[in-house]
Amino acid sequence: MSLHRSLKASGTMKAKRNVLKRFERIEVLKKRGKWKEGDRVFGLPKTKPE
Repeated sequence: MSLHRSLKASGTMKAKRNVLKRFERIEVLKKRGKWKEGDRVFGLPKTKPE
């Protein structure tokens, strides 16, 4: 069986994502100075990708 064409290009996705994972959001907040070590990782403020 061959792969469907929509599945073949999954590894070459280069589009900018709208949703960040938690560790990515923490990195953004660290750069902005709004998060420091020891802060809670739940209930983070919303961030937009750079």
